[in-house]
Amino acid sequence: MGRRNSLLRRLTASAESLDAVDLQEAVEERSCTSVCDLRRGGSVRVVGRLKSVVYTPSETVPTLEAELFDGSASLDLVWLGRRRIAGVEPGRRVMARGRVGIHNGRHAIYNPWYELLPAGSPAGEQA
Repeated sequence: MGRRNSLLRRLTASAESLDAVDLQEAVEERSCTSVCDLRRGGSVRVVGRLKSVVYTPSETVPTLEAELFDGSASLDLVWLGRRRIAGVEPGRRVMARGRVGIHNGRHAIYNPWYELLPAGSPAGEQA
């Protein structure tokens, strides 16, 4: 009975909710921290899909900002002094690590170490 309910739930679920489940599975498989569990000041490793990438020119320090969604919540990845990073584009799966801070009132990692994950990997498996 439980298997039938699970199949029915997957057949009637929205694409967004199924994607969120897949992203959360990648978080668990890679032993990463869920974005919804982040605390300021902690050093973390996160994995998810980039929802948006925006370059913000500035007179002082230009920034490249990417919103990473892991199925539970979003986090900003902020690269200072960068206009573009090859492969960092919306829809790309990324694993990043760094210290959590605040940027424009949201959790963020500044100048994170990152790994671009293979395109088309449903749960972010390594190639």
